[in-house]
Formats: sequence, C-alpha cells, structure tokens
Amino acid sequence: MPSRRRPASIAPPYVSEKRPSEGSYWSRFPQTRYLGSKRKLLPILAETLARLEFDTALDAFCGTASVAYLFKCLGKNVVANDALVSNAIGARALLAHERPAVSGRLPELCRGLPDPTAEAGFIETTFHDIFYEAQENRFLDQLLPRLHALPAPGRDMALYGLFQACLAKRPYNLFHRANVKMRRADVRRSFGNKKTWDTPFLDLMTRACEEAESAIFKTDKQCIVTCKDALDIDPTPFDLVYLDPPYVSSKGAAVDYLDYYHFLEGLARPEGWAERILTRYKHKPLRGRGQNPWSDPSQITAQLELAIDHFAGRILVISYRSDGIPSIFDIEAMLKRRGRRVWAVDTGRYTYALSRNRSSCEILLIGL
Repeated sequence: MPSRRRPASIAPPYVSEKRPSEGSYWSRFPQTRYLGSKRKLLPILAETLARLEFDTALDAFCGTASVAYLFKCLGKNVVANDALVSNAIGARALLAHERPAVSGRLPELCRGLPDPTAEAGFIETTFHDIFYEAQENRFLDQLLPRLHALPAPGRDMALYGLFQACLAKRPYNLFHRANVKMRRADVRRSFGNKKTWDTPFLDLMTRACEEAESAIFKTDKQCIVTCKDALDIDPTPFDLVYLDPPYVSSKGAAVDYLDYYHFLEGLARPEGWAERILTRYKHKPLRGRGQNPWSDPSQITAQLELAIDHFAGRILVISYRSDGIPSIFDIEAMLKRRGRRVWAVDTGRYTYALSRNRSSCEILLIGL
C-alpha cells in the first residue's frame, strides 16, 4: 500500500526568476467537463514552469491540452501528444495560431437536422437508448459527415465543439455506462443539470467553439500535435517533458480513458467504427478497453520507470495524486535512483468534479 503521508511543499531552487505575465492567455483556456483536466491548476503550473529554463516542451498525455496551451502561453515550442484521436483533434483546435471562425457557421452546418425522412444511421441504430435520445442520435448521424467534410483547421474546431457538447449532455460527462434513462427520470437530483442535458447540440457546440476561438492567439513558436503512445515519442527535441499519466488510486481503481470516451473516439474516427466495437458490453466500447498498461495497477509502476528512463536528460515534471499507485514517494525514489535532484510542489486539495475523494491532492514532482 502506498504511504498516505503527504510531502511538504518545497520551494525548489529554480534556475530562473521569471514570472508569468499578468493577464496571460492561459486564463482564457475554455471550460471543459473532461475528467482529469488541469485547467484549474494552470495558475500554479504557470508559476512553477515559468521559473524553469527550457525552450521546447512535450506534454506527453495532453488530454484536454490545457498544459500544452500553457506552454504556448509561456512562449515555448510545444508538442502535445495523446493516444486518443479525439484528444489530438481538440489539441489541434486549441493550439492553432489562426481562428477558423467556425462558431458563426454552425447554424448553417446544422440547418435541416435532424431530417425525419432520412433512414436511420449508424449511431441511431447502434446506440439506441444508450447515451442520447433518438432524435439526438439522428442529429449526430447526419451532422458528422458535414463536419468531417470541412477543411482543416475548421474541421478540428467543429469536432472539438461537438465533443464538448456530447460531454455536457451526459450524466457524469462520461460514456462508461448506458444510462440515458437518468436524463428522463423525474427525481430530485444531487448532481448534473437536466437543463444542460436537454439543451440542443447546436447551442452547446456554439458556446464551446466561441470559448475556444476566443482563446486562440498567434505566436512564432511551433505547436505540434501527435497521437501515439508516450513511449513511442523521440525524446531528442525536448528540454522538458510533462507527464500526467492516467491515475490509479490506492485501492487499485484505474482510469481507462478509452473506455470513458470511446464514443468520442468513434465520432473522431467514424470509418470502421462498427468493426471496432466490443458488442458484448451494453455501452458498446471499443477494442482496447482495459488493455492500456498505463491504466493497469500491476503495470503502472513499471510504465513510469520506463518513461523516466526514456526521457533521461530532460527536465521531468510529473503530475500525480498524493494517494495513488505508485505513491509520490515511490516516484520520487525512482527519480533519485537515476541521479536526479527532486522537488515537490503541493498544489493543495484540488479535487475533480463528481469525485468523492476529498483527502488527496495533486503533487508536482520536478526532476532535474
């Protein structure tokens, strides 16, 4: 069992006295309902990262791309990487240098949808009574080809807006359960917002795209997005690597992002969607569910050690929960065994939406 003792916050002897400027663009990063987003931690991450000397950074598990966006705001060359295609699409949208102005085009793109006279499509037939109402599934079926037909970067922004709308309309903001009936139940609710669940896709997409477009700014630095396993990335170009792997709790409960967001992955890559579905499960997840070593309690420690070795010679910033497997002290020991100086930054009792864990906190381990 990992130790539950929390490390004290340590002010590391950073090699720079730089501070993030007032009114930095990172404060414009849009809101999201995606699990594990570091958006709320951007102020303390900005203070920490701004004092480190580096020019090129890798966000190896970028997720919502909030930290990659922060690197861009700090004037760094950045590569944002995630194994999920939907996250890579979102990262491309948010790290773009030019605003595609998609939000104003959405009413035209959605005009006439859903068409009640058309035949039922793949989503309507496959995901009936699982995530959305029948007319919403029909809308998604008919809108998706229009969005994928858009030229880049407008396509990325439009799909990003669709993904955010899909999250907003889901109880728990996840796709791990076939629970559309929770939206219909006439009960007193302790979570969620039925008004949001019942808001049309177009309205939610427009809001998400407007927020994202307002966050886009131009820089002379490179912002590149890749979609692969973190250990397949060539470490050579990077001065700093930020690692925020899936969290495994002290009880062995792991976060399987492919299972949680498989529906978004289908929307992101609809070709061959049917062939990738595991039909034995009611919520119709994709092949690969439960097979990610980063989400396996028995493999996560070895994966982290491999990552530390793979990115040897780079500044490492590892973000992990104080009560996770491996423990913060185990990760610290991994770094020290490899001759690194290590400092911990306690970000405080930051908790995730819908989480009942109010005792753990997010720790940043900096290995120089």
